Amino acid sequence: MAFPFPSPSSWHITRDLDLFLDRAGPFLRSEPAAHTVQLSVTDAVRTRGAQAYGDEAPYFAWFTDPEGAVRATALRTPPFPLQLTDTTPDAADALAGRLAEAGETDETLPGVGGPAEATAEFAAAWERRTGAVGRLVMRQRLYRLGTLTVPEPAPPGKARVATAEDLGVVARWYDAFLTEAGEPAREDPEKWAGTRIAYGGITLWELPDGTPAAMAGATPPIAGQVRVMSVYTPVALRRRGYAGAATAEVSRAALATDAGEVLLFTDLANPTSNGLYQRIGYRPVQDFATYTFTPRAAG
Repeated sequence: MAFPFPSPSSWHITRDLDLFLDRAGPFLRSEPAAHTVQLSVTDAVRTRGAQAYGDEAPYFAWFTDPEGAVRATALRTPPFPLQLTDTTPDAADALAGRLAEAGETDETLPGVGGPAEATAEFAAAWERRTGAVGRLVMRQRLYRLGTLTVPEPAPPGKARVATAEDLGVVARWYDAFLTEAGEPAREDPEKWAGTRIAYGGITLWELPDGTPAAMAGATPPIAGQVRVMSVYTPVALRRRGYAGAATAEVSRAALATDAGEVLLFTDLANPTSNGLYQRIGYRPVQDFATYTFTPRAAG
């Protein structure tokens, strides 16, 4: 993709992460909860390199107003969808135009994710410009932890941080988690598990006999926030409180860091998990959505 020189008030696009963070980093850090996905992704690219998510280099974009202030950002780590922050309908339309100019087509851009209204606006703009068909495939809610309420009574067993010896089970559970959620793997499950185990980012709930029963992950602290993720219990062990116990422990550990906010996303199609997290103390922040794009029909 080539990136034409932008006008003073428009979208600026680059593959240079340092340039993006120099221009847009203060904007992202100004609302770390709302921008948690982009903060996490840029941190992964910064620490693990441009191929953290795939062979093709990612690109990054920021929107400036006439005074030069950053008002929105977007990024893409191919082959995965575009990730967008809150923005206006006009800016969403302008981004669709800039990406089309730069070489994205109805066949190369697989979708968009981000705040619900912004993604709907972009999906509509992309349809108008390319003829691609946008389909809403996931509705999520971002939660922020208020007062942590540990579920009682606790289930049998205890929490422990996963080690390298747990690589196999964590990788299998991550693969199963994605399959159930209908999400594509952002990287090889063993690589995903190894990266997170290395920084202590996976907690297991272990039964008294030493058998792992559930897991919950967490991102490293970034811009004063930690995001709980990838909470999973094997089907045969569900409805026994293991996931809630693991999530409460990960949340407690996050609060013990310098993080001022502990966050998590839930799938709005899963009332069980939404209810569980609210009982633990999580409160709604904002709704997010993901659209996939299908190329226009030939002929």
